[in-house]
Amino acid sequence: MRIEKFSVGILGTNCYLAVNEETKEIVIIDPGGCPKKLITHIKEEDYKPAAILLTHGHFDHIMGIDGFLEEFPMPVYVHEDDRDAMNDDRLNQSRTYTSGYTFSNARYVKDGEILMLAGMKFEVLHTPGHTMGCCCFYVPSEHVLFSGDTLFQNSVGRTDFENSSTSALLRSIKEKLFVLPDETHVYPGHSGETMIGYEKTHNPYV
Repeated sequence: MRIEKFSVGILGTNCYLAVNEETKEIVIIDPGGCPKKLITHIKEEDYKPAAILLTHGHFDHIMGIDGFLEEFPMPVYVHEDDRDAMNDDRLNQSRTYTSGYTFSNARYVKDGEILMLAGMKFEVLHTPGHTMGCCCFYVPSEHVLFSGDTLFQNSVGRTDFENSSTSALLRSIKEKLFVLPDETHVYPGHSGETMIGYEKTHNPYV
């Protein structure tokens, strides 16, 4: 797997391409925007988009969905507990920052579900706190975790939103993420990459 990172949308969210280097199939994680240069890049590299994974339903992680689907029809996955956020522009915050956005055609996943996408295995880790439907996607063969807005480098996700919970967030990190191998590379929804081992000893919030 090769991972490519792009800053997209009005909040500069990290959108990742998880690339199967053998087949050129890709999985797109958290398309908070759909800039033309990213579409052009995918086409120039002859990538084959297989799916979109959403770590949660906030607007800055979902507003590029329609743009990608217009070019590359594929399934969109999000945890079932963020169904309301996906369908409510108030809950997903898009009404506050934009004219509003919803997406109603996602496939809803559960904790522990295994998704075989683009020849790669993604394990769904439900990590409520930032939203009740937050999840992370773990690729055990690569020691890679896409953590969304649950865990950041030296920080954690905000919990001052409706349907957020500080206690749930900290419990999710300790019970779901800090049990992963220390050498797990963490690719968050904002800011730079980190590692589980580093965050266990240096993150001041946990």
